[in-house]
Amino acid sequence: MTSTEQASKSGAQAAHPDHLGHVIFIAAAAAMGGFLFGYDSSVINGAVEAIRGRYDIGSAALAQVIAIALIGCAIGAATAGRIADRIGRIRCMQISAVLFTISAVGSALPFALYDLAFWRIVGGFAIGMASVIGPAYIAEVAPPAYRGRLGSFQQAAIVIGIAVSQLVNWGLLNAAGGDQRGKLMGLEAWQVMLGVMVIPAVLYGLLSFAIPESPRFLISVGKHERAREILAEVEGDKIDMDARVAEIEHGMHSEHKSTFKDLLGGSFFFKPIVWVGIGLSVFQQFVGINVAFYYSSTLWQSVGVDPTDSFLYSFTTSIINIVGTVIAMIFVDRVGRRPLALIGSVGMVIGLALEAWAFSFDLVDGKLPAAQGWTALIAAHVFVLFFALSWGVVVWVFLGEMFPNRIRAAALGVAASAQWIANWAITASFPSLADWNLSATYVIYTVFAALSIPFVLKYVKETKGKALEEMG
Repeated sequence: MTSTEQASKSGAQAAHPDHLGHVIFIAAAAAMGGFLFGYDSSVINGAVEAIRGRYDIGSAALAQVIAIALIGCAIGAATAGRIADRIGRIRCMQISAVLFTISAVGSALPFALYDLAFWRIVGGFAIGMASVIGPAYIAEVAPPAYRGRLGSFQQAAIVIGIAVSQLVNWGLLNAAGGDQRGKLMGLEAWQVMLGVMVIPAVLYGLLSFAIPESPRFLISVGKHERAREILAEVEGDKIDMDARVAEIEHGMHSEHKSTFKDLLGGSFFFKPIVWVGIGLSVFQQFVGINVAFYYSSTLWQSVGVDPTDSFLYSFTTSIINIVGTVIAMIFVDRVGRRPLALIGSVGMVIGLALEAWAFSFDLVDGKLPAAQGWTALIAAHVFVLFFALSWGVVVWVFLGEMFPNRIRAAALGVAASAQWIANWAITASFPSLADWNLSATYVIYTVFAALSIPFVLKYVKETKGKALEEMG
């Protein structure tokens, strides 16, 4: 009997674990990296104005300190796969947890601006690792029948991490009397905000000791017996273990290791499908979504909102982000990817256009007029809601499904790199653009949201209900 025939009889597709709660715990522990991803990405929101005042820097220098973490993200994401293949998924998580912890301590106790920037890069490297290892580990450990639902833990953990960071920042700001530079535990409040990340980072590290190594990795290094034990643990002991191991080995040996060279072709360097993936990644960032998570407190304060209230609004925005993500998770397989993307684009255009209109009015006594202020606040929440229920989720679904098997891994890497670069461009440019003209900045984001509509209609094909082998 061949490996393929054995695999067909292994019962893997119908495998059900004896203790589903334990499998959920394993997936949730791995998704803790996603929580840290969201937390670290958003916690800086509470420190932006304090860093500007502490080091007396302009908008351009401030933007580089905020955005420099994304350089670390790109490096971490690019190297995580190779590290995990060499030393294992669990060791990779533990390295990430250690780097998160070091970054939190260093960011909370910087000697100067340059070492704060360095610790931001270290934290970014950990984010990049976590963004790759978490989903990969969950996919390798989860029983096939539950893979989709357990895989969604990563995105859910990210948006929860964003919300918790905003809530913690708001609580610490209140404790410091509403002043980001107010004293708290012998430090300035913003330092405590950055240092608090030690707690989830250490928890992530401890949880990594409580979950098993990926069976796929164990088989790749010849530890078949331990792999069988873990497969019985997560998929149940009623399946044919020898056939299941043979199935995994067959899949690993038959995989095509896609390379950058496989992506070349067509009239514009890359194959057309690769450009579509890059386009999705770029549009996802160029609508300005990360402004809402990196700079929202600064944005609201710039139009006269009280600092404490600005932090509260940042928290409510992150709650809306969670609600939108849940909506997307419910409807992405029912409605389809393209319809959700188009609905989201229309909603984002409306929200961003209203923000641009509101910010075009002159401040009165340092504040927006009441009508425009409320319009801006509601529109910002509308924008985040429509992004979260569409582009925030469907882009990742598209990127995981749309490429042909032969180029999937390499194409996904290029698209993800494009996303980090686009993220950096928006994050680094916003403070200077806002100083120039806040309303015009939002007009730019509105234009990109509008352009995403014809892009999806013309170039993006629906992937709902199609087998991965049908793509391309």
